[in-house]
Amino acid sequence: MAEKQVMVVGIDDSEHSFYALEWVLEHFFNPPKNSVFKLVVVHAKSAPSSVIGLAGPASGDVIPIIEADLKKAAQRVAEKAKSLYSSKSVEDATVEVVDGDARNVMCDAVDKHHASVLVLGSHGYGAFKRAVLGSVSDYCSHHAHCSVMIVKKPKAKH
Repeated sequence: MAEKQVMVVGIDDSEHSFYALEWVLEHFFNPPKNSVFKLVVVHAKSAPSSVIGLAGPASGDVIPIIEADLKKAAQRVAEKAKSLYSSKSVEDATVEVVDGDARNVMCDAVDKHHASVLVLGSHGYGAFKRAVLGSVSDYCSHHAHCSVMIVKKPKAKH
C-alpha cells in the first residue's frame, strides 16, 4: 500500500478551528480506515512576551505566570483535539504543540511533514480586522508549500 499523504490541521482555542477539525474528520476520515491521509493537528503556543507586549520593569515577575497559563491552555487545546479524533476512531493522527507565531508554525509544519494539504478554520474577520490583526489563513494561503483549505463555520440562521 502506498504511503499516506499528510494533512495538517491548524487549531487554536476557537470554535472556528475546532469546527474545521470536526469538518475534516467528517469529510476525510469517515470511515477512518479508508482515509488516504495521516492527520497532524498543530497548535501554535504564543510566547509570553507576545501576550504582554511592551512591559514595564515588573514584567519579569509576570512572565512565569503567563507561561504557565499558556502551557495549560495549549494542553487543553491538544486534549480536546485528541478527544475529537479519538471519538471518530481515527488512529493515524498526532497532535503537536509548537512555540511560535501561528503563521510560521503552520508553514513550518507543512514543510516538516511534507503535507499535501493545510486546513485552517476561518474566524470570519472582515477586511479591516484582517488588516489590523493579521490573518493566519491569509498568510498561509500565500506562503505554505501545499494546498490550503479554509473551512468556514456556517452562519447561524435567525
